Amino acid sequence: MENAALLSAIVKNAIDGIITIDDLGTIESINPAACKLFDYFPEEVVGKNIAMLMPSPHAGKHDQYLKNYKTTGKPSIIGVGRELVGLRKDGYQFPMKLGVSEVQYAGRAIFAGFIHDLTQQKLDEERLKNYASHLEELVEERTKSLNDTIEALQTAKEKVSHTLEKQVELSRLKNRFLAMASHEFRTPLSSIQLSVSLIEKYFESGDGINLSKHLFKIKNSVTSLTAILNDFLYVDNLEAGKVSASNSHFDLVEFAEGIIEEMQLLAKGNQNIIFAHSGIRTKVYLDKNLLRNCVTNLITNAIKYSGDTCCIDLKTQINDQGCTVTVHDDGIGIPLENQEHLFEAFYRANNTGNIPGTGLGLNIVARYVVLMKGTAHFTSSQAQGTLFTLTFPIS
Repeated sequence: MENAALLSAIVKNAIDGIITIDDLGTIESINPAACKLFDYFPEEVVGKNIAMLMPSPHAGKHDQYLKNYKTTGKPSIIGVGRELVGLRKDGYQFPMKLGVSEVQYAGRAIFAGFIHDLTQQKLDEERLKNYASHLEELVEERTKSLNDTIEALQTAKEKVSHTLEKQVELSRLKNRFLAMASHEFRTPLSSIQLSVSLIEKYFESGDGINLSKHLFKIKNSVTSLTAILNDFLYVDNLEAGKVSASNSHFDLVEFAEGIIEEMQLLAKGNQNIIFAHSGIRTKVYLDKNLLRNCVTNLITNAIKYSGDTCCIDLKTQINDQGCTVTVHDDGIGIPLENQEHLFEAFYRANNTGNIPGTGLGLNIVARYVVLMKGTAHFTSSQAQGTLFTLTFPIS
């Protein structure tokens, strides 16, 4: 009796629908989950043919399945899970997975059907399919933009190849670009290619968790490629003389606090970004967008080249001599032999290892600072980290 009560409790509280029928297809029992799924009360279905819960053509085929099984002994759906369509009381049709087991009880055959609603799973699969399609379009778009950028670099090569000095400089830049591109482009593109292949596999098996994981990897890879392309576009605009300082008055403290709030979200592990301001005055007259690019670039580098538990200091100061912005980290530092070339395009220190980067960020910072009539310099050691200082005159 205790076992029977336990079994009854399990059936009544199961999250999937459970229906039993006899060898003629007549419903003998239905649990609460199945009642909720089909929107019937037990008394409305018990004693009736199971076909009432199926739309055409499944309803017409079900009795034939049972007849064939009784005649041949060969099951077509018994013991095999398959996807079907269920019919609710109000006529609504929904996808479901049905598993049927045969039970010999009291000298007769009883068939137990276990029903799992696939509505949400199908919606999730369709949404993921659409998202993957969108990401593929985005990758194609970014690839085209990359090709356009490479064409622009080729045009720049033709313009500077008139003199030997320019040819030598171009060759040097080209070698650095190829070395950087072979690594920085290959890594995210390889990740995208692998994830797309795995998505096809997991989509067929309905593995939503792994689908989401690889879609997230594709999204991050596209973001990395976008950042690289943006660096190229910034440099291209600078070379073409399309960038100029457009100064305005703004509060430097509010500006810095906003950047800290944004950048803290990108920090690694337990990294902490700390801000401090010196001086009574807080207003400056500079190009807000150019300065934002400079500061975020320096903090991004500090995050990237520092440990997970370091502190990064952003300090601002306004006095009679001018405005100063400093960013300090206690990261890996810059080797002495690399320091004189650090602001050059495509140049990276030899201790960066596998840390990603284009070698363009500090070149852009230095040129933006000059556009605002300021100066940029740094001090660094592999023991004490790096301090970047941006100084601007008071207008």
